[in-house]
Amino acid sequence: MKSKYSATLLAVVAAMMVTSLPVLASNMDDSIETSARQSHVFKTYLKSDDIKVEAEDGTVTLTGTVEEASHKSLAEDTVAGLSGVKSVDNKLAIKADQPTEYSDAWLMTKVKTTLLFHRNVSAMTEVSAKEGVVTLQGKASSQAEKSLTTEYALDIEGVKKVNNEMSVSDLPKNKATLGEKIDDASITAEVKMVLLSHRSTSAVHTRVETKNGVVTLSGKAKNAAEIDLVTKYVNDINGVHDVKNQMSIEQSK
Repeated sequence: MKSKYSATLLAVVAAMMVTSLPVLASNMDDSIETSARQSHVFKTYLKSDDIKVEAEDGTVTLTGTVEEASHKSLAEDTVAGLSGVKSVDNKLAIKADQPTEYSDAWLMTKVKTTLLFHRNVSAMTEVSAKEGVVTLQGKASSQAEKSLTTEYALDIEGVKKVNNEMSVSDLPKNKATLGEKIDDASITAEVKMVLLSHRSTSAVHTRVETKNGVVTLSGKAKNAAEIDLVTKYVNDINGVHDVKNQMSIEQSK
């Protein structure tokens, strides 16, 4: 009698589990879609893009149109870092009128985007380019900030020279992301984008993980100087509280 009761109970529990699995999966998919739309990247950098996020059993499909190629990558990297996401099918289309790679218009966009992600330079910096020479204008809160802006712009792939005409003001920086909590998925996406944008780190094979604003880096670098530079760049990205650099130096063959 007892064994019959136990068998019946197990059958009931199994049935409940089977029926609840689709509900749990549906709830997770809804959570993924909501988290994507509410992420810092989607609300800040991709707000003007037409992006639709659909999740099914942890597989996310992105459809719609974005303004530029970097937005397509940024959207995918952000979604890929969300809890419960197994894979991302990126079907986003890029507007047809894109500047030619390494053209002056392309460089201007690249420099502006990279400066947006770094918190210790002004997001309001005016950027122009002619034949690979980038000119920076606007205001910096200190000479150190002005110099850092030059350093970051000069390290963008394709930039030949930087003319920094920014004026130095004692006014405090007013950056929207100061004091704002940024989700881990957005931080991870920003880190990946910055490391790819800078020529000194674009070839570095780096794995990026973020938890509560603490970024852990792993992978290979050519030397210790490259590891230090990666740490420096990541430390200056919006939302990053700390960096744990676990990269190793690849052995020469």
